[in-house]
Amino acid sequence: MVMLVTTRGRKRWMIPKGWPIRGLDPHDSAAREAFEEAGLVGEVHPEAIGSFEYSKKIGDGREVQCVVEVFPLHVDHQKDRWLEQGERETKWFNSRKAASLVSDIGLRQILDRFDARSGATDQLPRTSP
Repeated sequence: MVMLVTTRGRKRWMIPKGWPIRGLDPHDSAAREAFEEAGLVGEVHPEAIGSFEYSKKIGDGREVQCVVEVFPLHVDHQKDRWLEQGERETKWFNSRKAASLVSDIGLRQILDRFDARSGATDQLPRTSP
């Protein structure tokens, strides 16, 4: 199963992701983003299972090319309340359905392959410009 969250702006389905957090390893940064965006708590795997690129519009209207590394998180539970709860919708999907819902081709390919991987229950990335 894969947890998808909606983006704040266009409400597209995506995995939790964010900018790297200073002082945290990439996988720990990913776990923090999953907690903030979806209230997910669990054990993150330290090795990325893939990456994809996308263009992100930032506040001044510019676009920045970002690379997202995807880290699996074995989810223990979802908190009742979390930081961005009122800004996003969250929902669990099987990996095949999740792949059909995301618009980024690179992420879709990772989700398609995720079905054949280990029993991890979520995908978490970190974004870097």
